Amino acid sequence: MSRYTVIGAGGFIGARLVAFLRGRGESVHAPARGDPELFAADLGRVFYCAGLTGDFMVRPFDTVDAHVGLLTHVLRDAKFERMIYLSSTRLYDSLGERGGHEDDVLAFDVAAPRNVYDLSKALGENLCLARSGGRAVVARLSNVFDWTDDAGGFLSDLLKRARRERAISLDSSPQAGRDYIHADDVIAGLLAMDAKAAEGIVNIARGEAISNAQIAQVFAAHGWTLDLAGGDAPPHGPTCDVSRLAALGVQARDVREVLAGALGDPAFPLT
Repeated sequence: MSRYTVIGAGGFIGARLVAFLRGRGESVHAPARGDPELFAADLGRVFYCAGLTGDFMVRPFDTVDAHVGLLTHVLRDAKFERMIYLSSTRLYDSLGERGGHEDDVLAFDVAAPRNVYDLSKALGENLCLARSGGRAVVARLSNVFDWTDDAGGFLSDLLKRARRERAISLDSSPQAGRDYIHADDVIAGLLAMDAKAAEGIVNIARGEAISNAQIAQVFAAHGWTLDLAGGDAPPHGPTCDVSRLAALGVQARDVREVLAGALGDPAFPLT
């Protein structure tokens, strides 16, 4: 039996990893924040899931602490076999449509307040890849969604509204789109990275941008009305290359198929 440690086990992805690993009989340590055992015990194989997403703009210092500060202590002081550090495909955004490959040279405006997220994740990646003695790799997660209470982001929030409302109006552009991936497919990608000893950086994504207009079509086919009242939008951000993920035997499902399955389930609406 392997020994796993999930740092950030109370978060959206961390909690799912803990549940899945324990469900297959693994020994999983899920330390609370400040747990001294983090530096006293052998952590085994680590999933580093600690981080901030939606509130990073109002909590910039906590963001850096989570993405870099704690990570520094773990890399320097903890005993572990291997680590997978969860980062984000948001790091490609500044490259526009030409970005999306793990080997891209990233670019950031250091004066932009929103880049505290990108810069701190990038520094975390650098520490893992350059200062771990080859024991740490990076998973860049795309736009993860689900319809559970702990899920966040545009599509997750839309799905949670859809459980209560049949007609929804959004101040969003029909042309705007993202590379979405369901949380279950993220877990599959992370576990494949662990099982097959992935190296370097791996995009955990679908590899296809889906527009709001395409999402609205799926909703309409299942009895919802989705009114997109926003104006024109710039082209979507980078579409991720997923060849490394495919080489691990994982292909994320088409978001439209996942949405159709959820919206077509009689148990989906709460009312």
